[in-house]
Parts: sequence; C-alpha cells; structure tokens
Amino acid sequence: MDAVFKALATASRRTLLDELRKENGQTLSELCEHLDMTRQAVTKHLVLLEKANLIASVWRGREKLHYLNPMPLHEIYERWIGKYERHRLQALSDLKKGLESAAGRIRRGGQTKTKKK
Repeated sequence: MDAVFKALATASRRTLLDELRKENGQTLSELCEHLDMTRQAVTKHLVLLEKANLIASVWRGREKLHYLNPMPLHEIYERWIGKYERHRLQALSDLKKGLESAAGRIRRGGQTKTKKK
C-alpha cells in the first residue's frame, strides 16, 4: 500500500491516472499529449504506476496500451474511507425511513410527531 501512496504523491502521476480514467487503453504517445513533459519522464511515471499496480500494460502488436487498475484505490477506500461512509449511508437510510413513516401517518390522518430517543 505504501507504493500506491508514493505513486499518488505526484500530480503528474495523478494526471496520468485521470487520463486513463477518461479513456482507458492509451499508448505512451496519447498520454504524452496531455502532459507538458518528455516521453522519457512520462515513461518513468508509468513504470512507477505499474510497480504500484495502479496500471497494467498490454502489448497490441507494436503498441503498448496502458489500462487503469482501480483495485488498489478501492482497497484504500475500503480501509481508510469506507467505514466512515457506512455511517453516513445508514443515517440517510434512517432519515428516509423516518420521513416515509411520517408521510404515511399524514396520509392516514394520524399524528406527525416522531419518537424521541
């Protein structure tokens, strides 16, 4: 996981990942069009991203295509962010159920007060 954080620490590498997210399966030349750096510099960034398993490369004839691998990012999300997200989603679900319950009571002509916890 340290390799992923190291790879994400540079804006140029994040830009490369963003470009692959927009259009997966790009060649080195296509990726270089979006950055103001040499092919050699882009290649070095791609090597680091590949070592971090954030991208995968596939040869198609003489072209090397680069693909985004979202799994390391998903693992970071699950470990560091997801547990906080679950509480927010549960709160939204509880709010939705409460509002639906109150709306049902109003339609039936009942009370609109909710229980205090």
